[in-house]
Amino acid sequence: MPKTEDQTAAISHEDARRIVSGQHDDPFSVLGPHKVGRSRWVTALDPGAANLKAVSGGKSYPLEPVSGVHGLFTGKVAGTKPYRLAGDDGHGNSWDIDDPYRFGPVIGEMDEYLLAEGTHERLWKVLGAHVLDHEGARGTHFAVWAPNARRVSVVGDFNHWDGRRHPMRRRGSTGVWEIFIPDLGEGTVYKYEILGVDGRTGPLKADPVGFGSQHAPENASVVRDIDGYGWD
Repeated sequence: MPKTEDQTAAISHEDARRIVSGQHDDPFSVLGPHKVGRSRWVTALDPGAANLKAVSGGKSYPLEPVSGVHGLFTGKVAGTKPYRLAGDDGHGNSWDIDDPYRFGPVIGEMDEYLLAEGTHERLWKVLGAHVLDHEGARGTHFAVWAPNARRVSVVGDFNHWDGRRHPMRRRGSTGVWEIFIPDLGEGTVYKYEILGVDGRTGPLKADPVGFGSQHAPENASVVRDIDGYGWD
């Protein structure tokens, strides 16, 4: 499908290429909802989808494949109400998910300041995986310190261990990366995929501030809901 002028306004070919190849260091600048002129455009990466649409306010808005790359979709979505992504693989399998890229940061300005200054005294409250409510949704917030990374992603069974699917948001000069993934909770198995400045990904890493882990010989981290624990 040829790329329309509207698509070009919503996403550049270079951004599309970097997102699909897992090389983009600022995925939130491309994925999720963005204002283009007077319209809201939604861009989503789903390599397993043959068809993808955004569902908002009881209406469905088809997202069109972005030309020249595989698995990236974009389209206009009317209004400002929250949306979900509904997709199918063209073989009878379908799914409906909330979009992590429609959510703002969880880490607040004060935490960001203390992290950048190196004086944060409760890192366990910021880093690791925390089950929480954020902007009206229940899910898990992941945050990890990786100051020398070009890109960090959360991977697990929920995304087929594909580091392209959930790249995280870099928090300024703190060295911290974060993402809130709705609908994930207690028991989720995960690791981090880190793309170095040399453009290479190393072995998957367990969470250094994780609150749960698999039994040996497996070594992935496991989300634990620690609300109510007497840490203080």
